[in-house]
Amino acid sequence: MNTEKELIPAFYKAMIPVVILVTLLSIDVIFIYKDSATDGSIQLILIFSAAIAAVIGINEGFSWEKIETGIVKSISTTTQAIIILLLIGALAGAWMLSGIVPAMIYYGLKLLNPAFFLFAACVICSLVSVSTGSSWSTVATVGIALFAVGKTLGYHEGLIAGAIISGAYFGDKVSPLSETTNMAAAVAETDLFTHVKYMLWTNIPNIFITLMIYLAIGWNFDVAVDMTDIEGLLVDLQSTFYISPILFVVPALVILLIVKKTPAIPALMIGTILGAVCAIVFQQNLMALLSEKGVNIYAEYYRIIVDAMTVGINIPTENTLLDGLLSSSGMSGMLSTVWLIIAAMMFGGTMEACNFLKSITIKILKWAKTDTSLITATVFSSISTNIIASDQYLSILIPGRMYVDAYKERGLAPENLSRSLEDGGTVTSVLVPWNTCGAYQSSVLGIPTLAFAPYCFYNIISPIMSITYSALKIKIKKTPKTSSI
Repeated sequence: MNTEKELIPAFYKAMIPVVILVTLLSIDVIFIYKDSATDGSIQLILIFSAAIAAVIGINEGFSWEKIETGIVKSISTTTQAIIILLLIGALAGAWMLSGIVPAMIYYGLKLLNPAFFLFAACVICSLVSVSTGSSWSTVATVGIALFAVGKTLGYHEGLIAGAIISGAYFGDKVSPLSETTNMAAAVAETDLFTHVKYMLWTNIPNIFITLMIYLAIGWNFDVAVDMTDIEGLLVDLQSTFYISPILFVVPALVILLIVKKTPAIPALMIGTILGAVCAIVFQQNLMALLSEKGVNIYAEYYRIIVDAMTVGINIPTENTLLDGLLSSSGMSGMLSTVWLIIAAMMFGGTMEACNFLKSITIKILKWAKTDTSLITATVFSSISTNIIASDQYLSILIPGRMYVDAYKERGLAPENLSRSLEDGGTVTSVLVPWNTCGAYQSSVLGIPTLAFAPYCFYNIISPIMSITYSALKIKIKKTPKTSSI
């Protein structure tokens, strides 16, 4: 008689929860909640779909105890990522208050030259994104300013947005602070910094090609120079913050810690604490402006710093454009993502405990006979999840849980999986109009997704680069084969 571990449900039964999930997500994102779907409705759909999977699993002979254990185990794999997410929120708030992020914006904007604008915009967004770990916040801050500058220079809106998004997503992918980077590493069961270093092999050539395209376009484009808006923005930044290269010591130290293989959590904590110290030392005028009169100054400093790290901060200026740039949601801004991760891992854990993922994987692996075809299947599965399920996190979580055992059995190192998930999933999410990422960036920049999608060269090249590397057997690390049986 078969044991629970040996039970492999029929493919059509394994697909029932997936079809329900995809159908409900598509309706939810496209017709009802749209870009606000991640605020709660997607999480509820994931939990409901997990419940459907559990009912089918129990009917197939799996016990609730096994399913519950699978859920707990699945969620536990993301514990480090969740802690890092919360610390990223705190760090973003501290670095905004301390003037670190404003200094990045200031010096980045001073480097702008009309002929090199697209190239510079991509580089600036890359630097800000790799420092903050967030493509979304990069586009919503410096990206908005660069978008306004690009329009003033006469560039096509879609082209400007493409350069901004390409840079932001490159920085996001190679940053240890990124939530999706941490998630991909956790789902694939590899070390964060191993994943980041492995990502560089496909992403450095990709961003180089992308930058050369933007450089060629800018070099051959006639623009009408008007730097009035930029000069006004720079003056207002200087009047609000103490701006100095000395502020870059903190991000440089965090990068050094990461290079020296300091674990992500201690590195982030050090960066956050030093950001708070910089706020007290260098931004006393700003701290005085944000303080309430008649209250103990030390108590006010404490309140302002804690609020910036936890519930967020909005720094008022006399420049409306700058007001939109100088804000951070702190740790609280990460909570919906944490909720989404937990709900998604409930679904993934249930699917895995009931061997549904194994059933689906067996079907796919009948086609994926080689390492190249397996990596290709992973990339296209992530892209398909972006299109059908409409969320970048699901494009990592669902295929990740589906293929993790297959990579082990093939003797492919887990960083092959984590890189494929990112190259195929995270970066292509912004190209889909009904995906939460595509809808978000469209809303922030004020243009349709399909207007900028053709110019997001980095995002378009990423899956092609990943498949090409696998076909040419470049940096495809092998490990001893294992069996999930």
